[in-house]
Amino acid sequence: MDEETTTTVTAATTTTTTTVKPASGRDGRQRKKSISKSAKAGLQFPVGRIARYMKNGRYSKRLGTGAPIYLAAVLEYLAAEVLELAGNAARDNKKNRINPRHVLLAVRNDDELAKLLQGVTIASGGVLPNINPVLLPKKAGGAAGDKSAATKSPAHN
Repeated sequence: MDEETTTTVTAATTTTTTTVKPASGRDGRQRKKSISKSAKAGLQFPVGRIARYMKNGRYSKRLGTGAPIYLAAVLEYLAAEVLELAGNAARDNKKNRINPRHVLLAVRNDDELAKLLQGVTIASGGVLPNINPVLLPKKAGGAAGDKSAATKSPAHN
């Protein structure tokens, strides 16, 4: 241990003072505050945790340093996109809280997200409101109403 001992002798008393150096570095300098990989990349998702999962998952023998950062950025973008659309769906239904129904409506009404999550079932999400035009009552407009209904019907295509 690094200790400095000073002894002072006066006429009647002897005093001894011992000071211990801080163990914060070799030279006693203060340690810099660590900055996370997520903060360096400007992300909210945990880059270090994703890197650990990728290493422990044994997806490949080697892992580049940019791979977990890229994956975290993609996951953060997708989460933000789904949350924004689900928040809009909740607001449309005059609700302050997002529930699984709002997530389902957001995902199924967006073309790209619907393609990405095509085979996914969202628990407690329900289904999209959809009534086949053939089942709707016919309009009393005459022949023009029948003609427009016939062209819109998928049964006649």
